[in-house]
Amino acid sequence: MARRQSRQPALDAPRGRPGMLARTPQPSRDRFGRFSEAFARGMGTSGFLLGMTIFVVVWLSWNTFAPPQYQFDPRATNFTLLTLILSLQASYAAPLILLAQNRQDDRDRVQIEQDRQRAERNLADTEYLAREVVALRLAVSDFSDEVVTRDVLRTELRALLEQLEARAAELPSGTSGSAR
Repeated sequence: MARRQSRQPALDAPRGRPGMLARTPQPSRDRFGRFSEAFARGMGTSGFLLGMTIFVVVWLSWNTFAPPQYQFDPRATNFTLLTLILSLQASYAAPLILLAQNRQDDRDRVQIEQDRQRAERNLADTEYLAREVVALRLAVSDFSDEVVTRDVLRTELRALLEQLEARAAELPSGTSGSAR
């Protein structure tokens, strides 16, 4: 049985015109920023400082105490290669750390703005509720004569109960209270 081909692409096929080159996914613009933050976070750890100290001590020890034919950065040249490596590291570390700090400042600025907006909303809500409470108090005080309190209600119910008991006492004992 021949399968009929449809002009509509499958759901898992990319959209686009036939023959059109598919776009390659673009790397995240934020990837370098995340890298710089990870780099700055890593350089700020005691593990990095300990590792760097061990690296420099081994470098200096090897190039001081090893036989001259095995030294690759001899003491006689004042460890020029080590100086260049550390300078290169510092020249890349400083801008990456500054970039990470700028990103953190941007996040802090956004957070502060959101906190300010939230505080404004809370203040507006609180003021609204305070106005409502004042309005309710005024309404209750204006209609205090019409407001039924618990004591007034109890007094009224007792009076009604006494009236019912008085009527029940007036009825002859042979008649029921339900027939009228």
